[in-house]
Amino acid sequence: MNALLAFPIAVGAFVIAGLRATGRLTLFAGQALWRALLPPYYPARLLEQMLLIGWFSLPVVGLTALFTGSALAQQIYIGGSRFNAASTVPAVTVIGIVRELGPVLGGLMVAGRVSSAMAAELGTMRVTEQIDALATLRTDPFRYLIVPRVLAAVIVLPFLVLVSNALGVMGGWLIATQRLGFNSANYLTTTAKYLEADDVVSSMVKAAVFGFIIALMGCYHGFHSSGGAAGVGRATTNAVVSAFILILLSNLIITVIVFGS
Repeated sequence: MNALLAFPIAVGAFVIAGLRATGRLTLFAGQALWRALLPPYYPARLLEQMLLIGWFSLPVVGLTALFTGSALAQQIYIGGSRFNAASTVPAVTVIGIVRELGPVLGGLMVAGRVSSAMAAELGTMRVTEQIDALATLRTDPFRYLIVPRVLAAVIVLPFLVLVSNALGVMGGWLIATQRLGFNSANYLTTTAKYLEADDVVSSMVKAAVFGFIIALMGCYHGFHSSGGAAGVGRATTNAVVSAFILILLSNLIITVIVFGS
């Protein structure tokens, strides 16, 4: 009998643990949003985090977008040539980059860099009791540590995604004009023709949502880490993995909402 009950008990424990973690994360996100509206504010901390998240993420985001746009244009040309549709390279490239690859790859690259850094920093502060020390100094750790990071990520990610989109389209243009024989003026004209306002708006919405997810996952796992150095390592890994999963899930949801009809 015990053997028969072992599996459903394990499944039930897993589901309960998942629901409990979801509840804690939801409360944490609600606190971040609510306390962002209330003083005291820390503009210097906000600007510092915007610099750390935005400026230092530009190289990895830019190179990823440039290489991906180039490879995408090459693959579209190869596939389209089989059906006499090679002329669709500019249109498909700009739509694919701006709607999907620009924001998603930009978000994933930033998540790999920023979520891990936030989780490691806050986790170290937690296990060395620096967060507790802030509370004893009558400084709200949540407002001082969490809110600036979340706001900075939400503000900066749209700008990073704009750069990602531009460099992705540029990569497609470079490979198309220098290798595939496209006329530069015609390529750019076709690109502008098929790029619509909805594409840009959805890309910016995705970027803001991804920024919130990236900072939320890094701060949540770091803020609640325990168990010394090993606990900080687990928090860092969990932050990156959960940020990746939620970015991909939210991307699907936004795409269905905006373009599903």
